[in-house]
Amino acid sequence: MAKSSKTTQLSNLPVLTRFITGHNEKGEAIVQSEGPGAWRPHEKNSMDFNVMYTTSQFPADLNNDRDITAHEHKMASGQLGLVSPGGAPSLMHRTQSLDYGIVLEGEIEMLLDSGETRLLKRGDIAVQRATMHAWRNPSQTEWARMVYVLQDAQPLVVGDRQLQENLGQSEDIKPSRL
Repeated sequence: MAKSSKTTQLSNLPVLTRFITGHNEKGEAIVQSEGPGAWRPHEKNSMDFNVMYTTSQFPADLNNDRDITAHEHKMASGQLGLVSPGGAPSLMHRTQSLDYGIVLEGEIEMLLDSGETRLLKRGDIAVQRATMHAWRNPSQTEWARMVYVLQDAQPLVVGDRQLQENLGQSEDIKPSRL
């Protein structure tokens, strides 16, 4: 079942606008589209997700807007996982991906399954390499905003064991590989 989306966000942080560039018939750069993303509630409305853009192919095929068409189909399918192949604490989870988590506003705690934690502040970047992790906003009054870039990765083997994607008990997130 696809989650409903909305154009308003849960927080009082500044609204995000997505600008997609393209080319006119002369080959000059233009802004092809702009507008707010679609917010999807997650974890019982304690956070929102806004997937501004996806690619399902590497390298991306930008010809004839194939990438935009693929993104629109992926979003409409209701089958978007955290990784597209080719305040409240989040659930502890692992994705089969290389993730860049960048703190845009506020502060966020990164919790690892080893028990390690780190406080990330505005501008800090976490590079998650298929690790079990969770996020927690330590503030009771301030919002945090992060941007994530997730890149599909080869299965990770530690010792003689292949680590699997683990989405915890979340029913909101689809597996990356169906």
